[in-house]
Amino acid sequence: MATTRTRSTTLIVSNAEYERLTDLANASMERLPEVAQELLDELERAQIVDDKEVPKDVVRMGTTVTFKSDDGNTRTLKLVYPADESLDQHRISVMTPVGAALIGLGTGQSISWTARDGKHHRLTVTKVG
Repeated sequence: MATTRTRSTTLIVSNAEYERLTDLANASMERLPEVAQELLDELERAQIVDDKEVPKDVVRMGTTVTFKSDDGNTRTLKLVYPADESLDQHRISVMTPVGAALIGLGTGQSISWTARDGKHHRLTVTKVG
């Protein structure tokens, strides 16, 4: 899975989430190497800020995000840690291709990636919160 953020896309992550997500990705390297590496790559490019400095329209852990995908569908999901994932309750893990792509994006920002099945996808965040 290779994600591509546009050059104008700024990824913002709080310092506490940065540490926890880095630890999670490193711990998941053997089990989910592609997603773990992608999350680490995204975090490496992130602007790390104090928790209070993360804008309210940026996707964080525990936030609900609405996004439109390239297939025309709009989805609303809550971004969670793997133990809290439940697609029945519209909660998606950060350790999935979509979850790793969403972290740190703001309203109006887009990301493209190649999924495990080799298909290319693109989504645009339409609402956070």
